[in-house]
Amino acid sequence: MGIKPLPEALTFARELDLDLVEVADKANPPVCRVMDYGKYKYETAQKAKESRRKSTNVVIKEMKYRPKIGGGDFETKTKKVDKFLSEGHKVKVTIMFRGREVAHPELGKKILDRVAEEVAHTGRVEVYPKLDGPRNMIMVLAPDKKAQAEARKKAEAEHEGADPVAETADMADTAEAPTEAAPAPDAEPAPTETEVAPEPASEPATES
Repeated sequence: MGIKPLPEALTFARELDLDLVEVADKANPPVCRVMDYGKYKYETAQKAKESRRKSTNVVIKEMKYRPKIGGGDFETKTKKVDKFLSEGHKVKVTIMFRGREVAHPELGKKILDRVAEEVAHTGRVEVYPKLDGPRNMIMVLAPDKKAQAEARKKAEAEHEGADPVAETADMADTAEAPTEAAPAPDAEPAPTETEVAPEPASEPATES
């Protein structure tokens, strides 16, 4: 349209049943656009909503350990760390020292290295172990999508490889077992022939 006086620009917009919207107020002269402002606001809101939906809301979780943690507690806490990472959250792992434990930071680092090793299939170390104040040591883990995909692929491959074996075992279990031949009924003894010696002929009696 070029440069137009404001009344003429407004008249032009009204004739088209549209709005005259100022888009660059600091320009000289100001820049305006003829548009459907209601439709523009709606489309802008939809784009913002879609952008928020696609954006990942990363939350930093925290899990605390002790240098002398027991095996059961270590396993329980580490499983939670693994779960947080698989859900897409970062995890701050904190070692809390107490008393004379402060003099042995290597104990805390040993625990952190062990945690990182246990969850290597779901996360990676983003911030390596370091002291955080006089009584804490921290490490930050971040989700590792590549490692998670490889772990899923490996699990699926193992599952598929195990199926034929299981199927074969099932077939072997359900196969009809060979039946034992029923014992034959007791056979009657075959008749045997016996020779009977002929009795000697009796001699006729003689009179003396």
